[in-house]
Amino acid sequence: MIADLDQVQTWRDLRAEVAAAPGTRRAELLAGQAREIRRTVLTMIDGARAGHIGGDFSVTDILVTLFFGVLRIDPAQPEAPVRDRFVLSKGHCSGSLYATLAACGYFSPSELSTYQAPHSALNGHPDRTKVPGVETNTGPLGHGLPVAVGEAIGVRMLGQDSRVYVVCGDGELQEGSNWEALMAAAHQRLDNLTVIVDRNRLQQGDRTEDTNALEPLAAKLEAFGAAVREVDGHDHLALQEACTTPSDGRPVAVIAHTIKGKGVSFIEDRVEWHHKVPTAEQVALATKELV
Repeated sequence: MIADLDQVQTWRDLRAEVAAAPGTRRAELLAGQAREIRRTVLTMIDGARAGHIGGDFSVTDILVTLFFGVLRIDPAQPEAPVRDRFVLSKGHCSGSLYATLAACGYFSPSELSTYQAPHSALNGHPDRTKVPGVETNTGPLGHGLPVAVGEAIGVRMLGQDSRVYVVCGDGELQEGSNWEALMAAAHQRLDNLTVIVDRNRLQQGDRTEDTNALEPLAAKLEAFGAAVREVDGHDHLALQEACTTPSDGRPVAVIAHTIKGKGVSFIEDRVEWHHKVPTAEQVALATKELV
C-alpha cells in the first residue's frame, strides 16, 4: 500500500483550514470529518459483515482530533524519522483507524472496500507490516501502552521532540501491563507521552464497573504519576486542548468520556453492539442519522 498523493493534499488543505479557523469553525470542520469517518466505517462493516462498530464510533472523535488537529505527521512519508507516533491500543477498533488513515492519504480510500476480506492488508487488527501509518501491531489488550512508553523513551534518546500518543479502551485498563507501563512512564518523566482513555464504560459483555470497577479512575491515574485531564470525548476542541497543553514533566492521561456507538441512537450505550453487525434495515436507519 502506498500513499494517495491527491488524498494527502486534500488532508493537508483541511488540516491547514482547521489550524487557521477560530474555535467554532474549527469544531465544525472536525465534527464534519468525524461524521464522514463514521459513515465510512458503517459501509466497511456492512460490506465485511464483521467489525466492532460500537467502539469504532466512540473513538472516532478522538482519532479525528489527533490526525486533523494534533499529530505532526506526513502521510506521504509515514516513516519519517522525526514524526509524532500514534498507537491504537484498542486494536479491535481498526475500522475507524483505517478510515482515518485513508482520509489522510496514507493509502487510497478505495482500499477500504477490502476491509477484513481474505488476503486484505486491512485485517481485523492493524498490522504495521501491511498498513502505512500503523506504528505497532495491536489487538491483544494491554500491549499498546507499554509499546508507546518504549517509543517515548526511544525518541527522547534520539534527541527528538516527537510526541507519542496512545488510545486505550477503558475495559483494557483492567490489564495489569498498563499500570506497569504507567509506573515506568512516570519514573522516566515522559512528558512526551499522552495516554487517551476511551471511557465509554462498556466492554465486551457488560459495563466496566460491573466487570472489574475502574473508578476512581482519575485518582488511580494520578497515583501512578500521570497528569490527568478529563474531557468530553466528543468535544474536539476540548480534546485538542487536553492533548496539546504541556505537562509539568509527567506523562499526560486524558480521560475522554465517550458514548459507545456515538452518532446512531439505537447503537449508543448498548453493550450488544460491541461487535454486532447491523442488518440492511439498520444500515439504512444509521445512514440517515449520520448526516
